[in-house]
Amino acid sequence: MSRPDLEQLLPDAEADVRPSREGAAARRALIAHPAVLFIGIVLASLNMRAALASVSPLIGEISSTFGLSSTASSLVTSVPVLFLGVGAMIAPWLARRFGTEAVLLCALILLGVGILVRVLPSVFALYGGGVLAGTAIALLNVLMPGLIKRDFPDRAASMTSVYTGAMIGGATLCAAASVPLEKAFGNSWQASLACWSLLAAVAAVAWLPQVLITRGRTGHEVRVTPAGAGPARSIWRSALAWQVTLFMGLQSLWSYVLIAWMPTIFTDHGMSRSTAGVIFAFNNLVQVAGAFGVPLLAGRMRSQRPLIVLVTSMVAVGYAGLMIAPVSGAWLWSAVLGVGQGGAVGLALTLIVLRSGDAQTAARLSGMAQTVGYLLAAVGPLTAGAVYQATGSWTLPIALVLGVCAAALVVGLFAARDRKVQAAG
Repeated sequence: MSRPDLEQLLPDAEADVRPSREGAAARRALIAHPAVLFIGIVLASLNMRAALASVSPLIGEISSTFGLSSTASSLVTSVPVLFLGVGAMIAPWLARRFGTEAVLLCALILLGVGILVRVLPSVFALYGGGVLAGTAIALLNVLMPGLIKRDFPDRAASMTSVYTGAMIGGATLCAAASVPLEKAFGNSWQASLACWSLLAAVAAVAWLPQVLITRGRTGHEVRVTPAGAGPARSIWRSALAWQVTLFMGLQSLWSYVLIAWMPTIFTDHGMSRSTAGVIFAFNNLVQVAGAFGVPLLAGRMRSQRPLIVLVTSMVAVGYAGLMIAPVSGAWLWSAVLGVGQGGAVGLALTLIVLRSGDAQTAARLSGMAQTVGYLLAAVGPLTAGAVYQATGSWTLPIALVLGVCAAALVVGLFAARDRKVQAAG
């Protein structure tokens, strides 16, 4: 599939509506301020992984503060991931009802509030803040691709690269800075985490002009297809749609296990927390290579099976390295895992587009894949923490993730066939 086709089918949460006259005027008013749009997209994207990546290097201190077991600690990262799936279900409705700009602004405000709630002196606030943060990130995840397609139709691919790079850059910054910030604030993990609410606040301020420009002119009054018709019901009965969805979920699962536990795996084997945080940041950074390169290759191939084998094998090798030589090979395993992780998520998102015959199917498949995929992914950190608590070793949890890699390989080979999801019947 050519690049123009990929841009045309970029998943869009608002694919089944077209702008009214007032909405079209709002779009023209926004596009007249491209710098405002660009800055808003970059700043919002920086926040899309920050609240997740900033926690992992500090999970030991958080657990000590509240006396949490490994299983309970895993919920600190599992709860936000769970609500990535829940939030994905409501994002399209909110965008159609209130407008994408307004929903994105509210998501950034909600994210900042969730980060602050998470550092209150209560274990319930710790988890409750995760609920708010996960829901906010879900709204950003689902709505950003469609917004880019709508406002940058001739530069969708390049702008997608910008927002993906900013997203990974934000995660890298947070992972690297969390422990130094904790030390700078007198060994306060609460202050370290709270700092990232400022990043959300700055992004919210950047989105405010866009909301004001489009105020009262959301442009969602005219629906192209009747609500609840045809594909919205039938896509859940498609075997191919489930194969794409399961690959999305399984690759998300192995990634969120690393987000939750990679620094802990290193520190449990004697590495300092600062070094573990830097290596974790490096893992996030090198994901850029896979996230950019693999989708470009996938769009030029009729079958993406070789890429499925490549990314799952890299992730499996990296995890096996963490089991065999976690400290001596830490930088190598982090690099291999990073390229594999970035390639896998890029491939999963590209498969949504390549297996869809039109923009509406792409939007609905994206919603299904993100909803089910993130609900499945939330099981990963929780299970890994529980098994580690039961065995006192990371060997069995990592072995289970290697089983996930094998399952992803099998389902991915089916999802990578040159076929289309049938929109009806």
